[in-house]
Amino acid sequence: MHSLFAALPPMERGSVWLVGAGPGDPGLLTLHAAHALQQADVIVHDALVNAECLSLAGPDAVLEFAGKRGGKPSHKQRDISLRLVELARAGNRVLRLKGGDPFVFGRGGEEALTLIEHGIPFRIVPGITAGIGGLAYAGIPVTHREVNHAVTFLTGHDSSGLVPDRINWEGIAKGSPVIVMYMAMKHIGQIAANLIAGGRAPEEPVAFVCNAATAEQQVLETTLARAEADVTAAGLEPPAIVVVGEVVRLRASLDWLGALTEGRALAPDPFGSRKLKDPA
Repeated sequence: MHSLFAALPPMERGSVWLVGAGPGDPGLLTLHAAHALQQADVIVHDALVNAECLSLAGPDAVLEFAGKRGGKPSHKQRDISLRLVELARAGNRVLRLKGGDPFVFGRGGEEALTLIEHGIPFRIVPGITAGIGGLAYAGIPVTHREVNHAVTFLTGHDSSGLVPDRINWEGIAKGSPVIVMYMAMKHIGQIAANLIAGGRAPEEPVAFVCNAATAEQQVLETTLARAEADVTAAGLEPPAIVVVGEVVRLRASLDWLGALTEGRALAPDPFGSRKLKDPA
């Protein structure tokens, strides 16, 4: 590992690295991310960064919390961005560590533009976004040849905290076989109603994956029509990834983590009768 780190670029003083920490499991950190954790003087991290990832920080690193959680007191985005500028100008090697990927509903673009505005050098380190990696840990693939050739990623609320009104819900309902939603649990009732009104079947499979890729991961399978009632009855809370589509049915066969931890067998392929013929 040390020889691999030696071949990676060092963090320069007075610079900021915008780094994705992945969906939770520290094993999903990239080498760039792990290397940055070891080098950084200050780590400004989100609420969704797993504490196990932060434990990889260097012994002298200063940890600063800058989490934003919907419906709760949070740091203002402009203040976070300017704090990165302040820390870099003080000569620190600054690591801005964000859950998932910094450019997927993570405000990384806004922070990078602020750094450009103030002449601060930076590097972007992509991470595994929860909408892919978190679902994989729940045994749900975002694409499967028997189900979909397209997938839509969307956020469940805009900067005002409301359901985005600029989303073409009818277009998505009719045009996207699989829909992956970030920060959608709070407004799932309205979102489900929008999709059903747009033509989606009320019986469409839906899954909520809470605390994805962590020891606290919980998964609820339901339908579009029952999504709001079932998530309320289950007492689930964010953070969660919500996925709508037939790929949810594959979880019975692909829930590798549940099978591993619970010592149970997996079900046969639910689309077995429609499988493509093997090439001759």
